[in-house]
Amino acid sequence: MTVISKLKQAAAKPTGRPGPRILTVKDAWYLTPNMIRVTFAGPELDGFPEGREGANCKIMLPNDGEERTAFVDRLEKGPPPPRRTYTVRSHDAVNGEMSIDFVAHGDNGPASKWASHAKAGDFLAFLGPSLPKVVDFSADWYLVAADPSAIPVAAVTLEAMPRDAKGVAIFEVTSIEDKQDIHAPEGVEIHWLVQPDPQNASTAQEDFIRAIPWPEGRVQTCIAGESGVIRSLRAFLHQEKQLPRSDTYISGYWKIGLIEDEHQKVKRAEAD
Repeated sequence: MTVISKLKQAAAKPTGRPGPRILTVKDAWYLTPNMIRVTFAGPELDGFPEGREGANCKIMLPNDGEERTAFVDRLEKGPPPPRRTYTVRSHDAVNGEMSIDFVAHGDNGPASKWASHAKAGDFLAFLGPSLPKVVDFSADWYLVAADPSAIPVAAVTLEAMPRDAKGVAIFEVTSIEDKQDIHAPEGVEIHWLVQPDPQNASTAQEDFIRAIPWPEGRVQTCIAGESGVIRSLRAFLHQEKQLPRSDTYISGYWKIGLIEDEHQKVKRAEAD
């Protein structure tokens, strides 16, 4: 049985949902001192849906030194590999490439460890993508805010906006060297705030947002990051500013002191 046929067998699900793709690394490099971009390419990306930049995906990671055939067998038979949630940063259907950005934590965490050592020919399993988070751009003013974990979805949202859009974008990063070039509309002011230790709770984004003169008209948001920050901003937007939930994408991507599996359990419990 070939690797591909094994993967198809492992991916078969009673729901009929598409199974994982085994994606191959074309290139990996440090976009900034604390952000790694990994570009994937190959026939496994054939049929990848277009227009999914900014959408969530799940990645499953091989062990150090694990061969591709052994990894495919493990997808079928277990034990399951580590699984993490990421964002499709870009997709080039013409050249058959797709990129994901990883926050660099060194070897602290399976995804950061994998990305820190990624090189051409390496691989992982990919599930998804979902649909993009923000697709309607009909507001008078936009508010975008993100910490490093959410820069990809925020950047995609800014790049997808009409070129005459107006608003403010706030990025909280580990160092000023982590500023990125983002093709945002000229009418959107971009501010970079430095928080050297993301494991310490920060009110910098909320303080900045509360100080902004609130505009007239319809406001839409794209805000994501640490759950404590998100909780406070959600209360500010929904309760104080009375923004409708349909106009506010705001999501906790992680929580200080918790790994992703633990954080997802907390989110599910809070949603019940």
